[in-house]
Amino acid sequence: MITLRKAADRGYADHGWLKSRHSFSFADYHDPQHMGFGNLRVINEDRIAPGTGFGTHGHRDMEILSVVLDGALAHRDNIGNGTTIVPGEVQRMSAGRGVMHSEFNAAADKTTHFLQIWVLPSKLGIAPGYEQKAFAEADKRGRLRLVASPDGRDGSLTLHADARLYAGLFDGDEVARLPLAAGRLGYVHVARGSALVNGQALEAGDAALLDGESQVEVRHGRGADVLVFDLAP
Repeated sequence: MITLRKAADRGYADHGWLKSRHSFSFADYHDPQHMGFGNLRVINEDRIAPGTGFGTHGHRDMEILSVVLDGALAHRDNIGNGTTIVPGEVQRMSAGRGVMHSEFNAAADKTTHFLQIWVLPSKLGIAPGYEQKAFAEADKRGRLRLVASPDGRDGSLTLHADARLYAGLFDGDEVARLPLAAGRLGYVHVARGSALVNGQALEAGDAALLDGESQVEVRHGRGADVLVFDLAP
Protein backbone atom coordinates (compact mmCIF):
# COMPACT_ATOMS: atom_id res chain seq x y z
CA MET A 1 0.00 0.00 0.00
CA ILE A 2 1.24 3.47 -0.89
CA THR A 3 -0.11 6.60 0.80
CA LEU A 4 0.84 10.05 -0.44
CA ARG A 5 1.48 12.96 1.89
CA LYS A 6 1.30 16.10 -0.22
CA ALA A 7 3.48 19.09 0.62
CA ALA A 8 0.55 21.51 0.87
CA ASP A 9 -1.23 19.28 3.42
CA ARG A 10 1.58 19.48 5.98
CA GLY A 11 1.36 21.60 9.09
CA TYR A 12 2.74 25.14 8.84
CA ALA A 13 4.19 27.56 11.35
CA ASP A 14 5.37 31.12 10.65
CA HIS A 15 7.37 32.62 13.51
CA GLY A 16 8.75 35.47 11.42
CA TRP A 17 12.40 34.41 11.72
CA LEU A 18 11.42 30.75 11.12
CA LYS A 19 9.03 29.26 8.59
CA SER A 20 8.45 25.56 9.08
CA ARG A 21 6.48 22.77 7.39
CA HIS A 22 5.68 19.75 9.57
CA SER A 23 5.15 16.34 7.97
CA PHE A 24 4.01 14.99 11.35
CA SER A 25 2.43 16.51 14.45
CA PHE A 26 4.90 18.89 16.09
CA ALA A 27 4.65 21.72 18.64
CA ASP A 28 1.34 23.57 18.04
CA TYR A 29 0.47 21.47 14.98
CA HIS A 30 -1.48 18.38 16.02
CA ASP A 31 -3.07 15.89 13.65
CA PRO A 32 -3.89 12.46 15.12
CA GLN A 33 -3.70 10.99 11.59
CA HIS A 34 -0.07 12.10 11.27
CA MET A 35 1.80 11.33 14.48
CA GLY A 36 4.72 9.59 12.80
CA PHE A 37 5.37 6.56 10.60
CA GLY A 38 6.98 3.52 12.16
CA ASN A 39 9.82 4.89 14.28
CA LEU A 40 10.10 8.06 12.19
CA ARG A 41 8.67 10.83 14.37
CA VAL A 42 9.53 14.22 12.82
CA ILE A 43 10.39 15.72 9.44
CA ASN A 44 10.36 19.50 9.60
CA GLU A 45 11.31 21.56 6.57
CA ASP A 46 12.70 24.73 8.12
CA ARG A 47 13.76 28.07 6.68
CA ILE A 48 15.73 30.27 9.09
CA ALA A 49 16.06 33.97 8.31
CA PRO A 50 19.56 35.55 8.19
CA GLY A 51 21.09 36.36 11.56
CA THR A 52 18.58 34.31 13.54
CA GLY A 53 18.20 30.80 14.90
CA PHE A 54 17.16 28.45 17.66
CA GLY A 55 18.49 29.49 21.07
CA THR A 56 19.91 26.94 23.46
CA HIS A 57 17.32 24.26 24.19
CA GLY A 58 17.23 20.64 25.28
CA HIS A 59 16.38 17.21 23.88
CA ARG A 60 16.46 13.71 25.27
CA ASP A 61 15.99 10.15 23.99
CA MET A 62 15.80 10.99 20.30
CA GLU A 63 18.04 10.45 17.26
CA ILE A 64 18.10 13.80 15.41
CA LEU A 65 19.34 14.19 11.84
CA SER A 66 19.86 17.53 10.09
CA VAL A 67 20.19 17.82 6.31
CA VAL A 68 21.05 21.30 4.97
CA LEU A 69 19.65 22.02 1.51
CA ASP A 70 20.78 25.64 1.14
CA GLY A 71 22.78 28.06 3.25
CA ALA A 72 24.57 26.96 6.42
CA LEU A 73 23.63 25.97 9.96
CA ALA A 74 25.91 26.67 12.93
CA HIS A 75 25.59 24.08 15.71
CA ARG A 76 26.76 24.41 19.32
CA ASP A 77 26.11 21.97 22.17
CA ASN A 78 27.08 21.22 25.76
CA ILE A 79 29.03 18.08 24.88
CA GLY A 80 31.83 20.01 23.18
CA ASN A 81 30.74 20.37 19.56
CA GLY A 82 30.83 23.61 17.60
CA THR A 83 30.43 23.06 13.87
CA THR A 84 28.77 24.45 10.75
CA ILE A 85 26.68 22.19 8.53
CA VAL A 86 26.56 22.96 4.80
CA PRO A 87 24.81 21.35 1.80
CA GLY A 88 26.04 17.83 1.14
CA GLU A 89 26.58 17.15 4.84
CA VAL A 90 24.39 15.24 7.28
CA GLN A 91 24.51 15.67 11.05
CA ARG A 92 23.45 13.09 13.62
CA MET A 93 22.90 14.12 17.22
CA SER A 94 21.95 11.46 19.74
CA ALA A 95 20.11 13.26 22.51
CA GLY A 96 20.24 10.23 24.80
CA ARG A 97 19.89 11.06 28.47
CA GLY A 98 19.96 14.78 27.69
CA VAL A 99 21.73 17.36 25.55
CA MET A 100 21.53 21.15 25.17
CA HIS A 101 22.23 22.78 21.81
CA SER A 102 21.61 25.79 19.59
CA GLU A 103 21.30 26.22 15.81
CA PHE A 104 21.95 29.51 14.08
CA ASN A 105 22.06 31.06 10.61
CA ALA A 106 25.01 33.45 10.82
CA ALA A 107 24.67 34.73 7.23
CA ALA A 108 23.74 38.38 6.77
CA ASP A 109 21.75 37.91 3.58
CA LYS A 110 20.96 34.21 2.99
CA THR A 111 18.18 32.02 4.36
CA THR A 112 19.14 28.59 5.70
CA HIS A 113 16.91 25.85 4.32
CA PHE A 114 17.20 22.48 6.04
CA LEU A 115 15.38 19.34 7.12
CA GLN A 116 15.19 18.38 10.78
CA ILE A 117 14.45 14.68 11.24
CA TRP A 118 13.73 12.78 14.46
CA VAL A 119 13.82 8.98 14.80
CA LEU A 120 12.89 7.09 17.96
CA PRO A 121 15.97 5.37 19.42
CA SER A 122 16.28 1.64 19.99
CA LYS A 123 17.41 2.21 23.58
CA LEU A 124 16.67 5.00 26.06
CA GLY A 125 19.18 6.78 28.26
CA ILE A 126 22.30 6.34 26.15
CA ALA A 127 25.19 8.80 26.34
CA PRO A 128 24.64 11.86 24.12
CA GLY A 129 26.65 11.81 20.91
CA TYR A 130 27.39 13.74 17.74
CA GLU A 131 28.54 12.92 14.22
CA GLN A 132 28.74 14.87 10.96
CA LYS A 133 29.78 13.68 7.50
CA ALA A 134 29.86 14.95 3.92
CA PHE A 135 28.48 12.81 1.10
CA ALA A 136 29.66 13.69 -2.41
CA GLU A 137 27.09 14.43 -5.12
CA ALA A 138 28.77 11.84 -7.35
CA ASP A 139 28.01 9.12 -4.78
CA LYS A 140 24.30 10.03 -4.83
CA ARG A 141 23.87 10.61 -8.56
CA GLY A 142 21.33 8.13 -9.95
CA ARG A 143 21.54 5.91 -6.86
CA LEU A 144 20.47 5.70 -3.24
CA ARG A 145 23.53 6.25 -1.08
CA LEU A 146 23.32 5.00 2.52
CA VAL A 147 23.94 8.01 4.80
CA ALA A 148 22.77 6.71 8.22
CA SER A 149 22.42 3.18 9.60
CA PRO A 150 22.51 1.25 12.90
CA ASP A 151 25.98 -0.14 12.18
CA GLY A 152 27.54 2.83 10.37
CA ARG A 153 28.37 0.65 7.39
CA ASP A 154 29.70 1.96 4.08
CA GLY A 155 30.85 5.19 5.73
CA SER A 156 27.35 6.13 6.90
CA LEU A 157 26.52 7.89 10.14
CA THR A 158 25.83 5.58 13.08
CA LEU A 159 22.17 5.87 14.01
CA HIS A 160 21.09 4.43 17.36
CA ALA A 161 17.75 3.36 15.93
CA ASP A 162 16.32 0.56 13.80
CA ALA A 163 16.27 2.72 10.68
CA ARG A 164 18.35 3.43 7.60
CA LEU A 165 18.44 6.65 5.61
CA TYR A 166 19.45 6.84 1.95
CA ALA A 167 19.94 9.95 -0.19
CA GLY A 168 19.84 10.21 -4.00
CA LEU A 169 19.90 12.71 -6.84
CA PHE A 170 17.91 11.91 -9.97
CA ASP A 171 17.46 13.37 -13.43
CA GLY A 172 16.13 11.97 -16.70
CA ASP A 173 16.51 8.21 -17.18
CA GLU A 174 18.25 7.50 -13.89
CA VAL A 175 16.58 4.71 -11.88
CA ALA A 176 17.29 3.30 -8.43
CA ARG A 177 15.62 0.48 -6.53
CA LEU A 178 15.90 -0.38 -2.85
CA PRO A 179 14.53 -3.70 -1.54
CA LEU A 180 12.36 -3.59 1.58
CA ALA A 181 12.38 -6.69 3.76
CA ALA A 182 9.07 -8.20 4.82
CA GLY A 183 7.51 -6.20 7.63
CA ARG A 184 9.62 -3.09 7.00
CA LEU A 185 8.17 0.33 6.19
CA GLY A 186 9.44 2.72 3.54
CA TYR A 187 9.16 6.49 3.63
CA VAL A 188 10.26 8.63 0.68
CA HIS A 189 10.57 12.40 0.96
CA VAL A 190 11.29 14.52 -2.10
CA ALA A 191 13.28 17.45 -0.76
CA ARG A 192 13.63 19.23 -4.12
CA GLY A 193 12.57 18.71 -7.72
CA SER A 194 10.20 15.90 -8.70
CA ALA A 195 10.29 12.15 -9.35
CA LEU A 196 8.18 9.04 -9.78
CA VAL A 197 8.24 6.90 -6.64
CA ASN A 198 6.75 3.44 -7.14
CA GLY A 199 4.82 4.93 -10.05
CA GLN A 200 3.48 7.87 -8.03
CA ALA A 201 4.36 11.44 -9.08
CA LEU A 202 5.93 13.40 -6.22
CA GLU A 203 6.90 17.07 -6.19
CA ALA A 204 9.12 18.98 -3.75
CA GLY A 205 7.87 18.50 -0.18
CA ASP A 206 5.73 15.47 -1.06
CA ALA A 207 6.21 12.10 0.58
CA ALA A 208 5.20 8.50 -0.11
CA LEU A 209 4.48 6.14 2.80
CA LEU A 210 5.05 2.49 1.84
CA ASP A 211 3.55 -0.36 3.87
CA GLY A 212 3.69 -3.92 2.55
CA GLU A 213 5.75 -2.93 -0.51
CA SER A 214 8.72 -5.07 -1.52
CA GLN A 215 10.86 -2.20 -2.78
CA VAL A 216 11.27 1.51 -3.32
CA GLU A 217 11.73 2.58 -6.93
CA VAL A 218 12.77 6.12 -7.89
CA ARG A 219 12.79 7.18 -11.56
CA HIS A 220 12.08 10.04 -13.98
CA GLY A 221 13.62 12.66 -11.73
CA ARG A 222 13.71 16.34 -12.62
CA GLY A 223 16.29 17.94 -10.35
CA ALA A 224 15.17 15.47 -7.69
CA ASP A 225 16.83 15.39 -4.26
CA VAL A 226 15.31 12.35 -2.55
CA LEU A 227 15.52 10.86 0.95
CA VAL A 228 14.45 7.25 1.50
CA PHE A 229 13.92 5.70 4.94
CA ASP A 230 13.88 1.96 5.68
CA LEU A 231 12.02 1.83 8.99
CA ALA A 232 10.97 -0.51 11.78
CA PRO A 233 7.16 -0.80 11.99
